[in-house]
Amino acid sequence: MNGILLGILALVGADVHLGDGEVIKGAKVLIDGEKITAVGRQVTIPAGAMVIDVSGKVLTAGFIDPASTLGLVEISGVAASNDYNPHSAVIPIQRAHGVTTVLTAHHGGLIGGQAAVYDLADAEPILAPAGVTAGLGGRHSGARGRSVVKLREVLDDARTYARRKSDFERNRARSFAASRLDLEALQPVLAGTIPLFVSVNRRSDIRTTLALAGEFGVRVVIVGGAEAWQEAAALAAAKVPVIIDPVANQPAHFDALHTRGDAAVRLTKAGVTVAFSTFSAHSVRKLRQWAGNAVRAGLSKGDALAAVTRNPAKILGLPNRGRVAVGGIADLVVWSGDPFELSTRVEALYIRGRTVSLEHRQRTLFERYRTVPIRR
Repeated sequence: MNGILLGILALVGADVHLGDGEVIKGAKVLIDGEKITAVGRQVTIPAGAMVIDVSGKVLTAGFIDPASTLGLVEISGVAASNDYNPHSAVIPIQRAHGVTTVLTAHHGGLIGGQAAVYDLADAEPILAPAGVTAGLGGRHSGARGRSVVKLREVLDDARTYARRKSDFERNRARSFAASRLDLEALQPVLAGTIPLFVSVNRRSDIRTTLALAGEFGVRVVIVGGAEAWQEAAALAAAKVPVIIDPVANQPAHFDALHTRGDAAVRLTKAGVTVAFSTFSAHSVRKLRQWAGNAVRAGLSKGDALAAVTRNPAKILGLPNRGRVAVGGIADLVVWSGDPFELSTRVEALYIRGRTVSLEHRQRTLFERYRTVPIRR
């Protein structure tokens, strides 16, 4: 486990952003073990508590990237290096920028596979499987509708398999489009216990995704959602959340012709639950910068903070994370100032109540070579 459990810890004097839009200036936050036990100005600090003065700082819940590949990609250009690695040297770099939790998953193809959620203290899964990934939209070959038909076929086969499992075991069922293990993996999706994360951008494909969700009674999360703002009302009515890249402000491909830089603003105003992701491994550290760009595009700071804390926690089924609240898991970040400002630094990081080191390979190399002796 990365970090030291400090017993009862009191963080005193910071401007605490609770995660619901409320800010308590000069507050005290008590941590006992992994949990937050008190938040407020009038909190009594128990005898024997370790008191840390964070006056003048900003304290938030740890940031959450809900659609990363962190831990799966070591060197993107070297395929042999890309596999799940909880000891990846990439992880501490992202953690040092205030990210405490991620969902990681393979993407690509019709069904990418299962996703897992882990925190960045020791990269052990805290929720697995956390969902199944799928993708709709333009393909390099074949008709656009073919992928829709294939996804509907797989979901229908998974539903039929659940009803006729005994017949399948006796070889009395028709052939299915997926293997037995794949059909088993889809059962929690059909039961509604985990969501289907659908990577989709074009408006027509988002409509199709909503129709599939209604047809099979599954919970879906729109991932990418370049044109989701055009279906904001329908997404809000169906209570379907959207994970977007808030710095996408121009078409990157033909499935995203109507990309807008203020998509997060439009979706949020319509009542859609919006979360931000970097959709990467090496750029997870830029999540706060991405959120800051959403503020530049018109999103309130409170909603931007929610998009990297409370909202992804809700989407991923982590009710005790993403807020600074009594009973919540103590995933906390102490910032030198506004977390959306580039000049702001992470000054302290706590994951499950433990202090976590901010050191990483990039910082070590920087310190080693910042002063190069001049040879004469």
